[in-house]
Amino acid sequence: MMKNNRTISSSQLIIPPISDSTTTKNNPPYNKQELQFGKVFSSHMLQIPYKGSGGGGWQSPEIVPFHDLKISPAASSLHYGLQCFEGMKAYKSINDSNDIRLFRPELNMKRLSNSMKRLCMPGSDFDHQELITCIAKLVRLVVIDSKSLCFTDAIYILNGLQFLDQDWIPTGEGYSLYIRPTVISTHPYLGVSAPNEILLYVITCPVGPYYTSGFAPVRLTADTPYVRAWPGGTGAAKVGGNYAGSMKPQTDASKRGYSQILWLFGEDQEITEVGAMNVFFFLEKGDGSKGRELVTPPLTRGDILPGVTRQSILDLSRSWGEFEVVERSITLPEVRKAASEGRLIEAFGAGTAAVVTPISAIEHLGSDIEIPATGELTKRFFSDLMGIQYGRIDGPDGWSVKI
Repeated sequence: MMKNNRTISSSQLIIPPISDSTTTKNNPPYNKQELQFGKVFSSHMLQIPYKGSGGGGWQSPEIVPFHDLKISPAASSLHYGLQCFEGMKAYKSINDSNDIRLFRPELNMKRLSNSMKRLCMPGSDFDHQELITCIAKLVRLVVIDSKSLCFTDAIYILNGLQFLDQDWIPTGEGYSLYIRPTVISTHPYLGVSAPNEILLYVITCPVGPYYTSGFAPVRLTADTPYVRAWPGGTGAAKVGGNYAGSMKPQTDASKRGYSQILWLFGEDQEITEVGAMNVFFFLEKGDGSKGRELVTPPLTRGDILPGVTRQSILDLSRSWGEFEVVERSITLPEVRKAASEGRLIEAFGAGTAAVVTPISAIEHLGSDIEIPATGELTKRFFSDLMGIQYGRIDGPDGWSVKI
């Protein structure tokens, strides 16, 4: 029986009987050496409808076989871009394949809630921990007799029982199960208005290392007439429209031999992001002090996505106390000047997919600013973050969440 609530409730999670025809849990159809991002999906998905206008709010969560969605062709997500999403991963510990972890999932939940608020979606005040628990049950579900479950909070009882999608998580450092929570408006009417019906669903897919043969530095171009985001826009929310608008400039850059766009804003050419990642510059200060600083653009303008990897890099580097860590505006002319004076030590992008991506050059006004790559700090962040994610090293409390 479906129930409804003001917020998401993991205690009402519905799991229909699972038969051999609806799962390939014992033989996932992929070769991990040939995995391509987003091409193979696991057998099950989580879905949680929300019905407003007297419909009762959040309905009972369900774990169901992976399937195509059925929505009205008038749904406002299809016409007005009312959709947002998240990107996160589940990792198998290097030391124990039964030890499965999420990395700082509360930050993803906070960002998803903020994205929903920005799109005026109902239900944006959902309980973050309840959704995390539902996702954990999707990733690591213990099935006793296809009808009853055995679990204690978010820590699941193993004892040789069967899992639904655990075998979809490839083993080995660099391999993981990518998790894509998504919220779309299912409001079945035309007209530009806030939706009163939405669907939150979560799909997963096994992924391999972003770098198959070690670090691959990228060459960027800042020579584009396009802008990714601006103050007052949706740059701080993870909404589909932000990515749709980047397709043409990204294609143009690729044709000219550059991997990504370095996004700028305003007459001062303030740096915002690189491709779909946050960006960092490690440089010596220009005041003659020989001090070093790690700089990333601030979130205060509202045109930059608050990345989970970005926040983790800031937290780690501040805990080291070895150099100054600054969130401030940085312009492309400042970067060019630092490079010409030999003060630009290294630069990198940061995001869930690649963790960190070294930058070797930035095209600006028709010529390339060359940057040493791959730098030692970039390598250190990559190693430490991967170590925490896979349980190879201990990280700060609450970062690596066992499920």
